[in-house]
Amino acid sequence: MRSQVPEEIIIDGNAIHDIGSFYDEINRVFMAGENWTIGNSLDALNDLFYGGYGVLKNTEYASVLWYSIEKSRSVLGYETTKAYYLEKLKPGSPFNKNVFTEKLSDLESGTGETYFDIIISIIAAHPNISLKTSNASAHEMPARSPD
Repeated sequence: MRSQVPEEIIIDGNAIHDIGSFYDEINRVFMAGENWTIGNSLDALNDLFYGGYGVLKNTEYASVLWYSIEKSRSVLGYETTKAYYLEKLKPGSPFNKNVFTEKLSDLESGTGETYFDIIISIIAAHPNISLKTSNASAHEMPARSPD
């Protein structure tokens, strides 16, 4: 049986200020009805788009409209990404230091992806997700349903 998927899943870019608030927004819109949330992880985000839980449960396709996309691009840009990579490189970190050293070097040289770019690449890798974007401000958005 198919679950009801909203006609359009709306991401409010005005609610995104950093990596943590990005995942808060993703959980708000995609994990509605679940008693758990995804963690602040690009792997978890990728897994989410395969479906099977949240609003993507029992669906094959979803249309996503991301409002205030340029604000999100800015707050998940170079500085946020650099801080993210530096955190992965801290002593005692369990992450592959060589991988994150290379990613940081690429970012600093202008050839690497920002956190925002990585998110967009993840979404693009899922043909079941159609992404539309808008620079409309929050007051131009349709009313959000109560959480």
